[in-house]
Amino acid sequence: EVEVVDSGGGSVQAGGSLRLSCIVSGINFDGAEVDWYRRAPGNACELVSRVSREEGIFLKDSVKGRFAISQDNAKNTVNLQMNSLKPDDTAMYYCAARPRKMTAPPRRGWSPGPCDVHRYWGQGTQVTVSL
Repeated sequence: EVEVVDSGGGSVQAGGSLRLSCIVSGINFDGAEVDWYRRAPGNACELVSRVSREEGIFLKDSVKGRFAISQDNAKNTVNLQMNSLKPDDTAMYYCAARPRKMTAPPRRGWSPGPCDVHRYWGQGTQVTVSL
């Protein structure tokens, strides 16, 4: 079974910082693609960040200069450091992983998740930014 555990959310004031962590187990983390998505109430999901061997690092334009992504292969962890947070960053944040080589059939836990994208999904962590 594949397990994705995301954590680190909380409530902060605008300008504050949070560090989200995503720990992935059950797949070969080396070369895996690991995403952070977010969804605010009433809004569609947004891809916030991605680490991928093929594509490198992606950050959504609106978070560039404020958010940074890092990966620790020894700990099967991807961290999203969020600085200078704004109320618009308020959302549920989800970590999602896809191994470089998929098994056939996929292991338990493979699903479209909350954003209708097939990945192994975390349960989500809430980020709330107030003025």
